[in-house]
Amino acid sequence: MPIDPYILLLLGTVGLAALFPASGTGADVASGASTAAIAFLFFLYGARLSTREAVEGVKHWRLHTTVLVCTFVVFPLLGLAARGLVPVFLTHDLYTGLLFLTLVPSTIQSSIAFTSIARGNVPAAICAGSFSSLAGIVITPLLAAALLGSSGGGFSADSLVKIVLQLLVPFVAGQVLRRWIGAFITRHKKVLGYVDRGSILLVVYTAFSEGMVQGIWHQVSAVRLAGLLVVEAVLLAVMLALTWYGGKALHFGRADRVAIQFAGSKKSLASGLPMASVLFGAHASLAVLPLMLFHQMQLMVCAVIAKRRARDPEVAGPADGTGPDRADGTRGTGGTRAAGGATGSAGGARRVPPGAASRNAVGTGTRSG
Repeated sequence: MPIDPYILLLLGTVGLAALFPASGTGADVASGASTAAIAFLFFLYGARLSTREAVEGVKHWRLHTTVLVCTFVVFPLLGLAARGLVPVFLTHDLYTGLLFLTLVPSTIQSSIAFTSIARGNVPAAICAGSFSSLAGIVITPLLAAALLGSSGGGFSADSLVKIVLQLLVPFVAGQVLRRWIGAFITRHKKVLGYVDRGSILLVVYTAFSEGMVQGIWHQVSAVRLAGLLVVEAVLLAVMLALTWYGGKALHFGRADRVAIQFAGSKKSLASGLPMASVLFGAHASLAVLPLMLFHQMQLMVCAVIAKRRARDPEVAGPADGTGPDRADGTRGTGGTRAAGGATGSAGGARRVPPGAASRNAVGTGTRSG
């Protein structure tokens, strides 16, 4: 099973913070740089979100509502149910991080990638991930305020103000300026992708440096980490089953069920880490640990599931090379409907060979999100 190279970078950053934590003036500089990086990150998110994708996605509102319910209702309910595992399996701090994990939005890139590999409804995955990320900017802080309260490292009205200033305002600014900078963002997508990942690494370094300075890592043992992994494995298995069989119970077609499963069962590292930094402050290191572990786990498991879904009998085309009927009644070629790449619009769908779709999806979709 694949190991996301970006996870290795994140772990390396954690190691760097453990060996050389920022303190004193260095901590102040790192904190300021982290705040600016978070704001710029969400500005880019806003500038990238295509209005056309959002409009196209509204046409499939049942699917997107299902994904949102899975992400912001079912996941948090399971997180609340896990409260009974404290203190047997989880410490209070690890549980707080686990509960926060259930509140963050879904991924975009990896949902698209795995949906494409499994020959599902790729345009729906694009829109579902975009809607979830957009909704999460507002819903995640509100859920955190309601469910975490004072356990969220001093969560207060001031935290909501920080969320608005550091996340929502830059996001809205990106959307407003998209008309003028959208083409530039598209042309330099690869370079700005490195900026994304570099910003998150800075956030991780700052958070774990603060944790080292305050000595909170002495609260976590290998046994507790093993317990956390078991709990997260069960959480992921439950969500994968609910999204797949729940989609069937709601009478969605196979292609839509694939999109629901991959968009509704995953959590975004790219959105969750900056939010945790704002919400938890010095306690962010333990708060983001469950999310980092869950992120790698979901990539490994979903990579296996996507490859198996691609071999489902209903997507095996006849001898003429045409794929099965899609939900919209048209015939597919090779059973995969791509949408101009991971960030293309739903209106620009094109047909590509199955092997190429899988290679492109894996190469671009599993690095972050």
